[in-house]
Amino acid sequence: MSEPSKMQELTRQIEEFVQERDWVQFHSPKNLSMALTVEASELLEIFQWMSERESLAPDSATREKISDELADVFIYAIQLCQTLDIDLLEATRSKMVKNAEKYPVEKAKGTAKKYDEY
Repeated sequence: MSEPSKMQELTRQIEEFVQERDWVQFHSPKNLSMALTVEASELLEIFQWMSERESLAPDSATREKISDELADVFIYAIQLCQTLDIDLLEATRSKMVKNAEKYPVEKAKGTAKKYDEY
């Protein structure tokens, strides 16, 4: 049998953490998606009043807060995928193919316009 991947091991650790606390009962897709949004908002709040330049070089304390909030977003995304039986890595690969079709290099390079604006 092969060794579990880092992603599989992390998923297992999250699942164990949640089960030990009997939190599965609260983890419906609706609740997990709302929690994910809350955590993403907490990440956004860190950057809210920073300049573009400040956001590129946060101090170490701010960087740690950013790291923690990103981890929270990632944890809830993993849990939502577990609940809905979605392979996050495969979903990401599939979405990158779709993104490449929506944003061909020759049209999207160097512009922030949305695909339906060019």
